[in-house]
Amino acid sequence: MTEDMKRAVVLLSGGLDSSTVLGMATRDGYACTALSFRYGQRHTVELERAATVAAHFGAAHRVIDINIGSFGGSALTDESMVVPTDGTEDGVIPPTYVPGRNTVFIAVGLSLAEAIDAERVFLGINAVDYSGYPDCRPEYLAAYQTLADLATKAALEGRGAVLTAPLAELTKADIVREALAVGVPIDVTWSCYQGGEEPCGVCDSCRIRDKALIEAGRPDLATRYAQAQL
Repeated sequence: MTEDMKRAVVLLSGGLDSSTVLGMATRDGYACTALSFRYGQRHTVELERAATVAAHFGAAHRVIDINIGSFGGSALTDESMVVPTDGTEDGVIPPTYVPGRNTVFIAVGLSLAEAIDAERVFLGINAVDYSGYPDCRPEYLAAYQTLADLATKAALEGRGAVLTAPLAELTKADIVREALAVGVPIDVTWSCYQGGEEPCGVCDSCRIRDKALIEAGRPDLATRYAQAQL
């Protein structure tokens, strides 16, 4: 990386959306540092996939331990809670919501961005085909940007990081198309809430992803469960 290259932090879970954002940021000329979290989630498959995706795009990769999962309150961190497999009711925030997760992750991303003089923090949040999480909405991100602009030395000096969510208004099928366009190794990414040998195909995340892959013309990348239904 040369001194004059523009820098960015990309929050990378190892899933389809964040991997697509890393591909987009790389395509747009950013020298990226991918930031992942070991936060007490049920499994670490996604972290292994995040490392592979970061290497694919030539990004530096940092994994931060911040065990908010120990607080409980989410089916993604508390094994006594059941991950839903029959869909979720409209208007009801599902039990896979992790309390404060994005708020904590973005705060760490902003800290890293200021430390390395990155001009953007890229996020894979989406407000169209998502599970109803409150911290995936455009108004949430706008409010957080206001906080970031007040909270950092870099922002007060006119060089604060901009929170950037290029997928926020895209459908999941459009995200798949964007992933294909920027060369994301989709088969490597992991979106499943479970941590088995292969994706379960029945959790909300798998269902949404499979539907999008089929709509985008790539049923071959869907889970075996979805392929069996075709």
